[in-house]
Amino acid sequence: MKALEGLKVLELGQLIAGPFAGKTLAEFGADVIKVEPHGVGDPLRKWRLLRDGTSVWWEVQSRNKRSVCLDLRSAEGQDAVRALALEADVLIENFKPGTLEGWGLGWEQLHALNPRLIMLRISGYGQTGPYRDKPGFGVLGEAMGGLRHLTGEPGRVPVRVGVSIGDTLAALHGVIGVLTALHHRTAHGGEGQFIDVALYESVFNIMESLVPEHDAFGAVRERAGSALPGIAPTNAYRCIDGQYVLVAGNGDSIFRRLMRAIDREDLETDPDLTHNDGRVRRVEEIDAAIEAWTKTRSRDEVLAVLDGAGVPVGRIYSVADIATDPQYLVREMIVESPTSDGRTLRVPGVVPKLSATPGAIAHAAPRLGQHTADLQRGGWPARTACTA
Repeated sequence: MKALEGLKVLELGQLIAGPFAGKTLAEFGADVIKVEPHGVGDPLRKWRLLRDGTSVWWEVQSRNKRSVCLDLRSAEGQDAVRALALEADVLIENFKPGTLEGWGLGWEQLHALNPRLIMLRISGYGQTGPYRDKPGFGVLGEAMGGLRHLTGEPGRVPVRVGVSIGDTLAALHGVIGVLTALHHRTAHGGEGQFIDVALYESVFNIMESLVPEHDAFGAVRERAGSALPGIAPTNAYRCIDGQYVLVAGNGDSIFRRLMRAIDREDLETDPDLTHNDGRVRRVEEIDAAIEAWTKTRSRDEVLAVLDGAGVPVGRIYSVADIATDPQYLVREMIVESPTSDGRTLRVPGVVPKLSATPGAIAHAAPRLGQHTADLQRGGWPARTACTA
Protein backbone atom coordinates (compact mmCIF):
# COMPACT_ATOMS: atom_id res chain seq x y z
CA MET A 1 0.00 0.00 0.00
CA LYS A 2 1.19 3.51 -0.84
CA ALA A 3 1.30 6.14 1.89
CA LEU A 4 -1.50 8.22 0.33
CA GLU A 5 -3.50 5.38 -1.18
CA GLY A 6 -7.21 6.11 -0.95
CA LEU A 7 -6.71 9.88 -0.94
CA LYS A 8 -8.87 11.55 -3.59
CA VAL A 9 -7.44 14.72 -5.11
CA LEU A 10 -9.17 16.96 -7.62
CA GLU A 11 -6.71 19.14 -9.57
CA LEU A 12 -8.17 22.22 -11.25
CA GLY A 13 -4.94 24.13 -11.79
CA GLN A 14 -2.70 24.30 -14.82
CA LEU A 15 0.93 24.83 -15.85
CA ILE A 16 3.33 24.45 -12.93
CA ALA A 17 2.52 25.28 -9.30
CA GLY A 18 -0.80 23.50 -8.78
CA PRO A 19 0.02 20.52 -11.01
CA PHE A 20 3.43 20.03 -9.34
CA ALA A 21 1.62 19.71 -6.00
CA GLY A 22 -0.75 17.20 -7.58
CA LYS A 23 2.16 15.27 -9.07
CA THR A 24 3.84 14.99 -5.68
CA LEU A 25 0.70 13.64 -4.01
CA ALA A 26 0.08 11.24 -6.90
CA GLU A 27 3.58 9.79 -6.62
CA PHE A 28 2.75 8.60 -3.13
CA GLY A 29 -0.50 6.94 -4.06
CA ALA A 30 -3.16 9.66 -4.16
CA ASP A 31 -5.78 9.28 -6.88
CA VAL A 32 -5.48 12.58 -8.74
CA ILE A 33 -8.11 13.58 -11.27
CA LYS A 34 -6.86 16.47 -13.39
CA VAL A 35 -9.51 18.68 -14.96
CA GLU A 36 -8.52 20.18 -18.33
CA PRO A 37 -10.34 22.35 -20.85
CA HIS A 38 -11.63 20.68 -23.99
CA GLY A 39 -9.52 20.87 -27.12
CA VAL A 40 -6.07 21.99 -25.99
CA GLY A 41 -5.88 20.89 -22.36
CA ASP A 42 -3.29 22.17 -19.95
CA PRO A 43 -0.96 24.60 -21.79
CA LEU A 44 2.00 22.65 -20.38
CA ARG A 45 1.22 19.98 -22.97
CA LYS A 46 2.81 22.38 -25.50
CA TRP A 47 5.64 23.90 -23.44
CA ARG A 48 9.32 23.54 -24.29
CA LEU A 49 10.40 20.50 -26.34
CA LEU A 50 7.66 18.38 -27.90
CA ARG A 51 7.75 14.75 -29.02
CA ASP A 52 5.00 13.87 -31.48
CA GLY A 53 3.21 17.07 -30.50
CA THR A 54 3.31 16.61 -26.73
CA SER A 55 5.76 18.14 -24.28
CA VAL A 56 8.10 15.67 -22.61
CA TRP A 57 7.75 17.90 -19.53
CA TRP A 58 4.07 16.93 -19.49
CA GLU A 59 5.08 13.28 -19.11
CA VAL A 60 6.77 14.13 -15.80
CA GLN A 61 4.32 16.71 -14.44
CA SER A 62 1.20 14.59 -15.02
CA ARG A 63 2.34 11.04 -14.37
CA ASN A 64 0.02 8.97 -12.19
CA LYS A 65 -2.91 11.32 -12.87
CA ARG A 66 -6.15 10.89 -14.77
CA SER A 67 -7.45 13.49 -17.21
CA VAL A 68 -11.05 14.60 -17.61
CA CYS A 69 -12.19 17.45 -19.84
CA LEU A 70 -14.72 19.92 -18.44
CA ASP A 71 -15.76 23.45 -19.30
CA LEU A 72 -15.62 25.14 -15.90
CA ARG A 73 -17.48 28.16 -17.30
CA SER A 74 -20.53 26.02 -18.08
CA ALA A 75 -23.23 24.88 -15.67
CA GLU A 76 -22.59 21.29 -16.71
CA GLY A 77 -18.86 21.53 -15.96
CA GLN A 78 -19.49 23.23 -12.64
CA ASP A 79 -21.98 20.53 -11.64
CA ALA A 80 -19.40 17.86 -12.51
CA VAL A 81 -16.80 19.57 -10.30
CA ARG A 82 -19.31 19.70 -7.42
CA ALA A 83 -20.01 15.99 -7.84
CA LEU A 84 -16.28 15.24 -7.71
CA ALA A 85 -15.67 17.65 -4.83
CA LEU A 86 -18.40 15.96 -2.83
CA GLU A 87 -16.18 12.87 -2.51
CA ALA A 88 -12.76 14.50 -2.76
CA ASP A 89 -10.35 14.85 0.14
CA VAL A 90 -8.30 17.60 -1.51
CA LEU A 91 -8.92 20.15 -4.24
CA ILE A 92 -5.98 21.96 -5.83
CA GLU A 93 -6.35 25.20 -7.79
CA ASN A 94 -3.98 27.92 -8.95
CA PHE A 95 -6.32 30.33 -10.71
CA LYS A 96 -6.36 34.07 -10.10
CA PRO A 97 -8.16 34.74 -6.80
CA GLY A 98 -11.91 35.08 -7.28
CA THR A 99 -12.04 32.92 -10.41
CA LEU A 100 -13.57 29.89 -8.72
CA GLU A 101 -15.99 32.10 -6.80
CA GLY A 102 -17.18 33.49 -10.12
CA TRP A 103 -17.99 29.95 -11.21
CA GLY A 104 -19.80 29.10 -7.99
CA LEU A 105 -16.92 26.84 -6.93
CA GLY A 106 -15.28 28.95 -4.23
CA TRP A 107 -14.28 27.82 -0.76
CA GLU A 108 -17.55 28.75 0.96
CA GLN A 109 -19.64 26.88 -1.59
CA LEU A 110 -17.50 23.72 -1.66
CA HIS A 111 -16.94 23.67 2.10
CA ALA A 112 -20.70 23.74 2.64
CA LEU A 113 -21.02 20.86 0.19
CA ASN A 114 -18.18 18.79 1.73
CA PRO A 115 -17.00 19.98 5.16
CA ARG A 116 -14.08 17.52 5.08
CA LEU A 117 -12.64 19.00 1.88
CA ILE A 118 -9.16 20.50 2.03
CA MET A 119 -8.61 23.18 -0.60
CA LEU A 120 -5.12 24.17 -1.73
CA ARG A 121 -5.16 27.63 -3.30
CA ILE A 122 -1.93 28.80 -4.96
CA SER A 123 -1.72 32.27 -6.44
CA GLY A 124 0.83 34.99 -7.11
CA TYR A 125 0.08 37.16 -4.10
CA GLY A 126 -2.40 35.20 -1.97
CA GLN A 127 -6.15 35.40 -1.45
CA THR A 128 -5.98 38.69 0.50
CA GLY A 129 -4.07 41.97 0.43
CA PRO A 130 -3.78 44.91 -2.00
CA TYR A 131 -2.05 42.80 -4.69
CA ARG A 132 -4.61 39.98 -4.54
CA ASP A 133 -6.11 40.71 -7.96
CA LYS A 134 -2.82 41.24 -9.82
CA PRO A 135 -1.83 38.45 -12.20
CA GLY A 136 1.18 36.65 -10.79
CA PHE A 137 3.68 34.25 -12.35
CA GLY A 138 6.61 32.47 -10.76
CA VAL A 139 9.19 34.92 -12.09
CA LEU A 140 7.35 37.79 -10.36
CA GLY A 141 7.13 35.84 -7.13
CA GLU A 142 10.84 35.13 -7.29
CA ALA A 143 11.55 38.84 -7.69
CA MET A 144 9.15 40.03 -4.98
CA GLY A 145 10.30 37.29 -2.62
CA GLY A 146 13.87 38.62 -2.78
CA LEU A 147 15.56 35.88 -4.79
CA ARG A 148 16.10 37.77 -8.05
CA HIS A 149 17.92 40.62 -6.28
CA LEU A 150 20.50 38.14 -5.00
CA THR A 151 21.06 36.17 -8.20
CA GLY A 152 23.88 37.06 -10.58
CA GLU A 153 27.16 38.96 -10.61
CA PRO A 154 27.69 42.22 -8.70
CA GLY A 155 26.90 45.29 -10.79
CA ARG A 156 25.21 43.31 -13.55
CA VAL A 157 21.57 42.64 -14.38
CA PRO A 158 19.86 40.33 -11.87
CA VAL A 159 19.36 36.95 -13.55
CA ARG A 160 16.71 34.31 -13.09
CA VAL A 161 17.30 30.80 -11.90
CA GLY A 162 17.15 28.49 -14.94
CA VAL A 163 13.99 26.69 -13.79
CA SER A 164 10.60 27.82 -12.48
CA ILE A 165 11.72 27.65 -8.89
CA GLY A 166 9.08 30.06 -7.56
CA ASP A 167 6.26 27.84 -8.81
CA THR A 168 7.90 24.71 -7.45
CA LEU A 169 8.54 26.25 -4.04
CA ALA A 170 4.89 27.29 -3.90
CA ALA A 171 3.84 23.75 -4.82
CA LEU A 172 6.01 22.21 -2.11
CA HIS A 173 4.67 24.63 0.49
CA GLY A 174 1.22 23.65 -0.71
CA VAL A 175 1.95 19.96 -0.22
CA ILE A 176 3.19 20.70 3.31
CA GLY A 177 -0.08 22.53 3.94
CA VAL A 178 -2.18 19.67 2.56
CA LEU A 179 -0.42 17.03 4.66
CA THR A 180 -0.68 19.24 7.78
CA ALA A 181 -4.39 19.80 7.19
CA LEU A 182 -4.94 16.08 6.59
CA HIS A 183 -3.23 15.26 9.88
CA HIS A 184 -5.39 17.80 11.72
CA ARG A 185 -8.53 16.40 10.13
CA THR A 186 -7.62 12.82 11.01
CA ALA A 187 -5.87 13.17 14.37
CA HIS A 188 -7.93 15.97 15.89
CA GLY A 189 -11.31 15.39 14.31
CA GLY A 190 -11.13 18.71 12.55
CA GLU A 191 -12.98 19.72 9.43
CA GLY A 192 -11.39 20.58 6.14
CA GLN A 193 -9.76 23.97 5.60
CA PHE A 194 -8.29 26.00 2.81
CA ILE A 195 -4.56 26.58 2.39
CA ASP A 196 -3.57 29.99 1.04
CA VAL A 197 -0.16 29.79 -0.67
CA ALA A 198 1.36 32.86 -2.34
CA LEU A 199 4.24 32.47 -4.78
CA TYR A 200 6.17 35.42 -3.37
CA GLU A 201 5.77 34.18 0.22
CA SER A 202 7.03 30.72 -0.71
CA VAL A 203 10.20 32.30 -2.10
CA PHE A 204 10.48 34.73 0.80
CA ASN A 205 10.30 31.81 3.25
CA ILE A 206 13.73 30.58 2.11
CA MET A 207 15.44 33.97 2.37
CA GLU A 208 17.28 32.97 5.56
CA SER A 209 18.60 35.96 7.52
CA LEU A 210 17.68 38.68 5.05
CA VAL A 211 15.10 40.49 7.22
CA PRO A 212 16.81 40.33 10.64
CA GLU A 213 20.09 41.52 9.09
CA HIS A 214 18.28 44.49 7.60
CA ASP A 215 16.47 45.21 10.84
CA ALA A 216 19.50 44.91 13.11
CA PHE A 217 22.16 46.45 10.87
CA GLY A 218 20.40 48.14 7.97
CA ALA A 219 22.19 45.63 5.75
CA VAL A 220 20.89 44.92 2.25
CA ARG A 221 22.37 41.72 0.89
CA GLU A 222 23.49 42.10 -2.71
CA ARG A 223 24.45 39.83 -5.59
CA ALA A 224 27.73 38.07 -4.97
CA GLY A 225 28.19 35.79 -7.99
CA SER A 226 29.31 32.33 -6.97
CA ALA A 227 30.18 33.28 -3.38
CA LEU A 228 27.89 33.31 -0.35
CA PRO A 229 28.48 36.51 1.64
CA GLY A 230 29.13 36.07 5.34
CA ILE A 231 30.20 32.44 5.02
CA ALA A 232 33.81 31.63 4.13
CA PRO A 233 35.24 30.03 2.20
CA THR A 234 32.58 28.83 -0.21
CA ASN A 235 32.94 29.64 -3.89
CA ALA A 236 33.62 28.37 -7.40
CA TYR A 237 37.30 28.14 -8.32
CA ARG A 238 38.82 27.89 -11.80
CA CYS A 239 41.10 24.97 -12.71
CA ILE A 240 43.92 24.77 -15.27
CA ASP A 241 41.66 23.05 -17.81
CA GLY A 242 39.11 25.88 -17.71
CA GLN A 243 36.66 23.86 -15.60
CA TYR A 244 35.36 24.97 -12.20
CA VAL A 245 35.10 23.24 -8.85
CA LEU A 246 32.84 24.20 -5.97
CA VAL A 247 34.53 24.14 -2.58
CA ALA A 248 32.66 24.55 0.71
CA GLY A 249 35.37 24.94 3.33
CA ASN A 250 33.38 27.01 5.77
CA GLY A 251 33.35 24.61 8.73
CA ASP A 252 36.15 25.33 11.20
CA SER A 253 37.76 21.88 11.04
CA ILE A 254 37.04 21.61 7.31
CA PHE A 255 38.85 24.89 6.71
CA ARG A 256 41.94 23.55 8.44
CA ARG A 257 41.88 20.38 6.33
CA LEU A 258 41.43 22.46 3.18
CA MET A 259 44.39 24.70 3.96
CA ARG A 260 46.53 21.66 4.74
CA ALA A 261 45.52 20.05 1.41
CA ILE A 262 46.55 23.11 -0.59
CA ASP A 263 49.84 23.49 1.33
CA ARG A 264 48.84 26.67 3.14
CA GLU A 265 49.71 25.72 6.71
CA ASP A 266 50.23 29.43 7.44
CA LEU A 267 46.51 30.00 6.96
CA GLU A 268 45.60 26.72 8.65
CA THR A 269 47.26 27.79 11.89
CA ASP A 270 46.44 31.50 11.74
CA PRO A 271 44.42 32.21 14.94
CA ASP A 272 42.47 34.96 13.21
CA LEU A 273 41.01 32.37 10.83
CA THR A 274 39.89 29.85 13.44
CA HIS A 275 36.22 30.77 13.12
CA ASN A 276 33.94 31.96 10.35
CA ASP A 277 33.73 35.61 11.40
CA GLY A 278 37.49 35.98 11.14
CA ARG A 279 37.59 34.22 7.78
CA VAL A 280 34.86 36.49 6.41
CA ARG A 281 37.02 39.52 7.12
CA ARG A 282 39.81 37.99 5.01
CA VAL A 283 37.72 36.11 2.46
CA GLU A 284 39.42 37.67 -0.57
CA GLU A 285 42.80 36.50 0.67
CA ILE A 286 41.49 32.99 1.31
CA ASP A 287 39.73 32.76 -2.06
CA ALA A 288 42.90 33.90 -3.82
CA ALA A 289 44.94 31.23 -2.03
CA ILE A 290 42.51 28.48 -3.01
CA GLU A 291 42.31 29.52 -6.66
CA ALA A 292 46.08 29.92 -6.90
CA TRP A 293 46.22 26.21 -6.06
CA THR A 294 43.27 25.05 -8.25
CA LYS A 295 44.60 26.95 -11.30
CA THR A 296 47.66 24.71 -11.36
CA ARG A 297 45.62 21.49 -11.48
CA SER A 298 42.88 19.91 -13.57
CA ARG A 299 39.37 19.69 -12.26
CA ASP A 300 39.60 15.94 -11.72
CA GLU A 301 42.88 16.31 -9.87
CA VAL A 302 41.39 18.94 -7.55
CA LEU A 303 38.38 16.74 -6.90
CA ALA A 304 40.58 13.76 -6.05
CA VAL A 305 42.84 15.69 -3.66
CA LEU A 306 40.06 17.44 -1.78
CA ASP A 307 37.86 14.34 -1.64
CA GLY A 308 40.80 12.54 -0.11
CA ALA A 309 41.21 15.30 2.45
CA GLY A 310 37.56 15.14 3.49
CA VAL A 311 36.74 18.60 2.12
CA PRO A 312 33.28 19.13 0.54
CA VAL A 313 34.01 19.61 -3.16
CA GLY A 314 32.07 19.07 -6.36
CA ARG A 315 31.84 19.87 -10.03
CA ILE A 316 29.11 21.73 -11.86
CA TYR A 317 26.72 19.21 -13.41
CA SER A 318 25.01 19.60 -16.75
CA VAL A 319 22.07 17.33 -17.55
CA ALA A 320 24.47 15.19 -19.60
CA ASP A 321 26.51 14.65 -16.42
CA ILE A 322 23.39 13.91 -14.40
CA ALA A 323 22.13 11.32 -16.89
CA THR A 324 25.18 9.09 -16.40
CA ASP A 325 26.19 9.81 -12.81
CA PRO A 326 26.38 6.65 -10.67
CA GLN A 327 24.90 8.36 -7.59
CA TYR A 328 21.80 9.37 -9.54
CA LEU A 329 21.49 5.91 -11.06
CA VAL A 330 21.99 3.88 -7.89
CA ARG A 331 19.36 5.97 -6.08
CA GLU A 332 16.93 5.60 -9.00
CA MET A 333 16.79 9.32 -9.67
CA ILE A 334 16.89 8.66 -13.42
CA VAL A 335 14.33 6.01 -14.39
CA GLU A 336 12.61 4.74 -17.50
CA SER A 337 8.91 5.53 -17.54
CA PRO A 338 6.16 4.50 -19.95
CA THR A 339 4.32 7.14 -21.96
CA SER A 340 0.75 7.01 -23.18
CA ASP A 341 1.93 6.27 -26.74
CA GLY A 342 3.54 3.02 -25.59
CA ARG A 343 7.11 4.26 -25.70
CA THR A 344 9.46 4.93 -22.80
CA LEU A 345 11.18 8.08 -21.60
CA ARG A 346 13.96 8.63 -19.09
CA VAL A 347 12.59 10.93 -16.39
CA PRO A 348 13.45 12.06 -12.85
CA GLY A 349 12.69 9.57 -10.11
CA VAL A 350 10.58 10.20 -7.02
CA VAL A 351 11.60 12.12 -3.91
CA PRO A 352 11.64 11.96 -0.95
CA LYS A 353 12.64 8.35 -0.32
CA LEU A 354 10.34 6.63 2.18
CA SER A 355 11.56 3.33 3.59
CA ALA A 356 8.21 1.56 4.07
CA THR A 357 5.89 3.33 1.62
CA PRO A 358 8.06 4.72 -1.19
CA GLY A 359 6.59 6.74 -4.01
CA ALA A 360 6.40 5.33 -7.51
CA ILE A 361 5.57 6.07 -11.13
CA ALA A 362 2.54 3.84 -11.50
CA HIS A 363 0.95 5.23 -14.66
CA ALA A 364 1.93 7.31 -17.66
CA ALA A 365 0.70 10.88 -18.02
CA PRO A 366 -2.81 10.71 -19.50
CA ARG A 367 -3.99 11.59 -22.97
CA LEU A 368 -6.24 14.63 -23.03
CA GLY A 369 -9.64 13.65 -21.70
CA GLN A 370 -8.65 10.01 -21.43
CA HIS A 371 -10.90 9.45 -18.42
CA THR A 372 -13.78 11.81 -19.16
CA ALA A 373 -16.15 8.98 -20.04
CA ASP A 374 -15.66 7.50 -16.58
CA LEU A 375 -17.56 10.45 -15.11
CA GLN A 376 -20.77 9.22 -16.75
CA ARG A 377 -21.02 6.57 -14.06
CA GLY A 378 -21.58 9.38 -11.56
CA GLY A 379 -19.53 10.39 -8.55
CA TRP A 380 -15.85 9.68 -8.19
CA PRO A 381 -14.71 7.22 -10.89
CA ALA A 382 -13.20 3.99 -9.60
CA ARG A 383 -9.58 3.52 -10.59
CA THR A 384 -9.24 0.27 -12.48
CA ALA A 385 -6.65 -1.25 -14.78
CA CYS A 386 -8.59 -0.08 -17.82
CA THR A 387 -9.04 3.52 -16.62
CA ALA A 388 -5.61 4.11 -15.05
